[in-house]
Amino acid sequence: MKPELKQKIDEAKANRKEVNKFFGKIAKRPPKNLDDIFHELHDKAFEKIDCLDCANCCKTTSPIFYDKDVERMAAHFRIKPAKFFDEYLKTDEDGDQVLKLSPCPFLLEDNKCMAYDSRPKACREFPHTNRKRMHQILDITAKNTRLCPAVAHVVSNMLKSSKT
Repeated sequence: MKPELKQKIDEAKANRKEVNKFFGKIAKRPPKNLDDIFHELHDKAFEKIDCLDCANCCKTTSPIFYDKDVERMAAHFRIKPAKFFDEYLKTDEDGDQVLKLSPCPFLLEDNKCMAYDSRPKACREFPHTNRKRMHQILDITAKNTRLCPAVAHVVSNMLKSSKT
């Protein structure tokens, strides 16, 4: 990971309490334009940050695999869904289908995904800062600041603008 991206994550970890407090206030009274704020900052973040320079999400966490994801990935690798599950997935304590191992077994050395076009829905939507109804996922967004430099960048800019 590039040092400047790691620095964004480190800053987010250091500002964890401030982020949680900030999102706590937003959760109580979400502004009507909250989605617009997130979407604009999301777009600006990804003008500067390239996921291929990081891939921390693929290196440290597992997406949830829904049955359709398992079927799509199995078809990509030309194996049966049951074999795909047995080889790569487990059911976690919450009953979700997740990867057995980290980093993701489909992550290549250059941080590209060998199954990119078939990747799970959770991977397609990550880091979730351009979704609708952002007020519903503020808790996961706060956690993602400590995982994804782009989310850290988005939230850092939100914090800065709230102080002006």
